[in-house]
Amino acid sequence: MLLKEPGGEAVLPIWIGVFEANAIAMSLEGVEAPRPMTHDLLSESLKAANVKVDKIVISDLSDSTFYATLYLSVGEGGEVVTVDARPSDALALALRTEAPIFVFDSVIEAAQSADLARESPDEDRLKEWLEDIAPDDLGDYEM
Repeated sequence: MLLKEPGGEAVLPIWIGVFEANAIAMSLEGVEAPRPMTHDLLSESLKAANVKVDKIVISDLSDSTFYATLYLSVGEGGEVVTVDARPSDALALALRTEAPIFVFDSVIEAAQSADLARESPDEDRLKEWLEDIAPDDLGDYEM
C-alpha cells in the first residue's frame, strides 16, 4: 500500500497482507460483500454504540513495523479515546467511516531514513520504482 501526501511529494510504502489489501480495494471500488466483512462489522458496531471514528493516524515505525492509532469519539459527550491498530485495519475502517487519514511527520522521516526495502531481493529496482511512482500510476483514488 502506498500513502501519498495530498499535494506533496512524500510517499509512504506500507507492506500489508492480501486479505487486508482486498478489504481496502473493495472499499475504494465501492464493492459490497454479500455478507459483512470484519471491517464492516466493526464500523457498524461502532455506529450502533454511538462511537464515531474521528481520524486514524499512522503513528509510529519501529523495527520495520508501522503502527496506527484510531481516534474515537464516544457517546453524546464525545470523549476521545485512542485505540492501537494495524495500519491496514485502520485504513480499511477509515475508508468505511469516511474518517481522515494522517501520518506523523516523524514516521515519514523514519521511513525515508530506514531501509525498509532491504528484505527484497531486488531492492534497487523497488527503491527506484517507489521514488518514480506518480499517483496516476495507481489509479484515481483520493485519500
